[in-house]
Parts: sequence; structure tokens; C-alpha cells
Amino acid sequence: MIYHLTEPDRWKRSLDEGVHTGSTRGVELAQEGYIHCSTASQWPGVVERFYSDATELLLLHVDESKLDAPLVYEQLGDAPEPFPHVYGAIPVAAVVSVEHLRGSA
Repeated sequence: MIYHLTEPDRWKRSLDEGVHTGSTRGVELAQEGYIHCSTASQWPGVVERFYSDATELLLLHVDESKLDAPLVYEQLGDAPEPFPHVYGAIPVAAVVSVEHLRGSA
């Protein structure tokens, strides 16, 4: 299982489209080239570092066996360990659970 953070409005758009192409906060797959994801131990730190001011936030639980695109663990910049990146859209069917971290459910 890998995890992806997104805003409820962005996820609603993904449900309408059938795939999720949000890479990270305010950045799309087409701009970044991949979708930022985290492991179970990494996502809480990502929330703290990059989403501390977000009033609404979802955690998508993604079954990597259901991905159509390559999943690559990469060491970028000064990150303490490699992070999973999906090099393509995440099918909505690969998201097996959506957890509301902040905001209304």
C-alpha cells in the first residue's frame, strides 16, 4: 500500500474523470511528470512539512498492484529516504480507501 495526499475538491474531480492526476498540492501530473506518494511511515511527516495549513485534506490509500503506470522509489534532494512516485495517472479503482484527515467527511 502507498499513500497520496490531496484536497477533497481535487479528489472529486478525479472521481468524475476516473483517474487521479494531481501530483502534489496545486501541481498536476502533466507539470511534475509523476505523482508524489508516501509509505505508511512517511505520510505523517509529509502532512507536517507540506500540508500543515490545509483545512481540508484526504489520505488516499492506493493499492500499488492496481496501478497501470510505473511505481518508482526515488531519492530526491535532501529527503531522508526514497519516496514512491507514480509515473502516470492513478486509476480511481486503485484507491481502496479514502481517509479524511481534516475537514468534513
